[in-house]
Amino acid sequence: MLAHESRTSATEQIGALWRMASTRLPTQWGVFEAMGFERDMGTGAPTVETALVLVLGDLHHGVPLLRVHSQCVTGETFGSLRCDCGGQLTLALQAIAQEGRGLVIYEFQEGRGIGLTAKLQAYELQDAGIDTVEANHALGFKADLRDFSLAAEILHDLRISRVRLLTNNPRKVRALSSAGIKVVERVPCEVDPTTHSFAYLQTKKHKLGHALHLETRGPDLTAQRTEAQL
Repeated sequence: MLAHESRTSATEQIGALWRMASTRLPTQWGVFEAMGFERDMGTGAPTVETALVLVLGDLHHGVPLLRVHSQCVTGETFGSLRCDCGGQLTLALQAIAQEGRGLVIYEFQEGRGIGLTAKLQAYELQDAGIDTVEANHALGFKADLRDFSLAAEILHDLRISRVRLLTNNPRKVRALSSAGIKVVERVPCEVDPTTHSFAYLQTKKHKLGHALHLETRGPDLTAQRTEAQL
């Protein structure tokens, strides 16, 4: 196990970062190196943050592709059409495989940091007619509670100072840049909207500032047709 004392700033939590394990992970996109990281929360309590990092190829040959991805059980495991999370992860892995090198930092920040149960409660409120941002606020949360300092710490540990970031979210670009990681390019990671996700993605674009081209793409009606046939 490797550890170092984390760098500190006004936005970073204080604690030690530990590389707990490293192993081969054969996938449909290639054989990745899977690394498990933990960081002491720095609160004095015995709690840690964890992240899974998937690495393909030589990250120090040129500027690697990077996806910083937050866990989404509903979208990635159960194929929910309410969000674009599962599709974004697939797009990122495909892009990295095609290039032959890159990495995914997978963080356990379900529901933009509010957790699975609260996310389901937010879905329930959205079913009643409010959008994803309003639902978070109604539950007493900010629109996005995620903190990306752990991803930045992992990049420092891996000695990666420049990346091409697969994201539509300008907040991730700002978070890495403020932590000393140069984002050479923001690479779009846009999934075709469905009838179930279109309003959600509109809110992400107009209220959270995500770079999405919904007007030109439009919703995918395949899911709606499939439901009608059942």
